[in-house]
Amino acid sequence: MKAKSPSNRSGLLGGGNWIVDQVKMIDVYPQRERLANISSQSEGTGGAPYNVLADLSRLGAPFPLSGAGLVGRDAFGNQILADCLRLGIDTKFLRATADAPTSFTDVMTESASGVRTFFHCRGANSLWDGKDLDFTKTKAKIFHLGYLLLLDALDKEDKNFGTKAAALLAAAQAAGLKTSVDTVSEDSDRFTRVVTPALKHVDYCILNEIEAGKTTGFKIRQADGRLDTVSLRHAAGALLQCGVKELVVIHFPEGGFARTRDGKDSWQSSLNLPQKYIAGSAGAGDAFCAGVLYGLHENWELQRCLLTGVCVAAASLSHSTCTQGVGTLDAALALAKKFKPRAPLDPDV
Repeated sequence: MKAKSPSNRSGLLGGGNWIVDQVKMIDVYPQRERLANISSQSEGTGGAPYNVLADLSRLGAPFPLSGAGLVGRDAFGNQILADCLRLGIDTKFLRATADAPTSFTDVMTESASGVRTFFHCRGANSLWDGKDLDFTKTKAKIFHLGYLLLLDALDKEDKNFGTKAAALLAAAQAAGLKTSVDTVSEDSDRFTRVVTPALKHVDYCILNEIEAGKTTGFKIRQADGRLDTVSLRHAAGALLQCGVKELVVIHFPEGGFARTRDGKDSWQSSLNLPQKYIAGSAGAGDAFCAGVLYGLHENWELQRCLLTGVCVAAASLSHSTCTQGVGTLDAALALAKKFKPRAPLDPDV
């Protein structure tokens, strides 16, 4: 079958982790056998496809949204499917199983700082291998897969492609879709084994500075915690050398950086938000990703994509859940006028 060209395609298909986040605001993260007080609790979206698709829906994305993955046949699973219906997300590739519960995460968020600690149940996400996903039956332009390292079946070895995730991404590209990936920030040595094989079949690689550093071996933070912009550029170059076809985007609290296949660099500072504005940082990375993917889908200039990413991330920070702080695209972009970007990150400025 002849692959459809991306110009004839429209929409974003998000596959991977579908999670219900139970966000608990606490006064302090306790030592073992000590007590912390929970001041409030809320439920929200979790996982790369769920967060990104929900953000795009809230932004008013003018293109179709669809999800792929696995939830349990339980209350959380029903909740996710109902939420997708409300948000206008097509669920024909999002199945339910009786073999595992819907994945959930207890997110302990310290009220004063917004710092989060996660207690995660992998659940049905660990079983999803993507075999039920027929890319010839979707007209989507972009397939966004995440999170690598948190999808047990897809993280497994594949004798032809390196990993099952790499094989799935290759199938998407063969069908004519652009591919995008994200990974989870874990403290392990699995990045080279799991993430690197997938990069040969990725058009847009969107990671945070921790994940980019773990994948490439570069230390992107200096000893005093400051961003090392030289190492950041080296890491982006190394990711392209691993096979990323078009674009590497690395995001971090200070902003975002992008390098194209032809070597063009773009920088964008994050917004200068007052501390009292920030209710929690859960979902900020996926919000940034949603903003960038919105622009890439619409063929915007790269600098505009990055600005949209930091604005949507800023909107996300206003709420303790991953996506409920995000409103319309105009509302997100208005934050740049209200709070202004921080000082330029580009070392050449």
